[in-house]
Amino acid sequence: MADSSFDIVSKLDRQEVDNALSQAAREIATRFDFKGTGASIEWKGEQAIEITASADDRANAVLSVFQDKLIKRNQSLKILDSSEPRQSGQVSKIDIALKEGITSEDAKKISKLIRDEGPKGVKAQVQGDELRVSSKKRDDLQAVQQLVKSQDYDFAVQFTNYR
Repeated sequence: MADSSFDIVSKLDRQEVDNALSQAAREIATRFDFKGTGASIEWKGEQAIEITASADDRANAVLSVFQDKLIKRNQSLKILDSSEPRQSGQVSKIDIALKEGITSEDAKKISKLIRDEGPKGVKAQVQGDELRVSSKKRDDLQAVQQLVKSQDYDFAVQFTNYR
């Protein structure tokens, strides 16, 4: 019998993030508490978002609206790497980088966790920015998924290619 396997990845759904961003921009344009504050949220390149407002608290409020929209679209807030508000002339700006992929040291952490606490006979190997987990028993793979979900990592975790 062939081994069953799945991949542990950290990917973001760009379309969902784009939809959340446009919803947040629409809400900011219509909400009363943002009138006259110059608040805006927009893409800055492919993997970054920029929030602009007249004051730090308004910039943080825009970030909060954007986070709410991401949560409603089932996106993890761990994909966001936001900076503190910084003054840029008359306006306050927040830069948000989008995190995607599992770094090699994070993959080693997960692999070590699976080796130490996971069921026997489960193998994990790093493949680029994802981690392939394989075993003869599907029940062991489901136990590994529960184990990885129970850990609190600083990146979003998804499971794909379950075979």
